[in-house]
Amino acid sequence: MLCADFTLYGGFTNDVSHRLAVHNAGKGAKYTRLKSRRPVKLLYYEAFDNKSAALKAEYAFKHQLRAQKLKYLEEHGININKLKK
Repeated sequence: MLCADFTLYGGFTNDVSHRLAVHNAGKGAKYTRLKSRRPVKLLYYEAFDNKSAALKAEYAFKHQLRAQKLKYLEEHGININKLKK
């Protein structure tokens, strides 16, 4: 997800639309509860065969540098610089 302050947040869920609504309501992860980070926008999601694979991917994404996250997103057709106003 792209936060209002242009930071990136990634997480695990089995219901993407519900989780996005929870984050935007300020009741999601501690990171997205800050008003300065809301609203958040869904940029990209992936489906996994099982919870273990999803959690491993989440962990890997969260531990990347911002530049690595941006490169990953760009490889999947997402350029956040085009979203800035």
